[in-house]
Amino acid sequence: MTTRSLVRIALFAAIIAALGLLPKFDLPFAGGVPITAQTLGVMLAGVLLGPRQAAAAVLLVIFVVALGAPLLAGGRGGLGVFVGPTVGFLLGWLPGAYVTGLIFRSLPRTLPVGLTAAVAAFLGGVVVIYAFGIAGLSLISGMPLTQAAVASLVFLPGDIVKAVATGVVTAATPANIRIGRAVSSA
Repeated sequence: MTTRSLVRIALFAAIIAALGLLPKFDLPFAGGVPITAQTLGVMLAGVLLGPRQAAAAVLLVIFVVALGAPLLAGGRGGLGVFVGPTVGFLLGWLPGAYVTGLIFRSLPRTLPVGLTAAVAAFLGGVVVIYAFGIAGLSLISGMPLTQAAVASLVFLPGDIVKAVATGVVTAATPANIRIGRAVSSA
């Protein structure tokens, strides 16, 4: 791994952490899972860094949170977040970023980059993260899976907006910066 790769990983970990500074919205019927902006950072890492570096950036954030740094929305951090209702969503960031990068890299390059980034962000940053999040919410809160899934639907409109924003940002990013999908030399 090059120094440049390490800097990119650290930069995106910082971006994900900085998005935690935006206010979170707690919904009483969502089982204690807040609406945050941090999944936008996870989606952007996936498409702009590629699967491995994006997963490394998310892993760095999770590691620092486990050490106690209050990097999650609302100033949360420490080992306590790993036994709370958001643990599935938090741990889902890791495969979510990886899958986002993998899908973005594998979609046809003939399609518009913004569209492919948005699709990859939705599949990895929403579908994968929700799969982990709903399972975690059900496990921690004791809700049946279907009830946890229904409670999580409240997050869907905002996460669709984040996936679209990921597409817009990616389309506006110069191709030589998007290492999630390397520029062809041809």
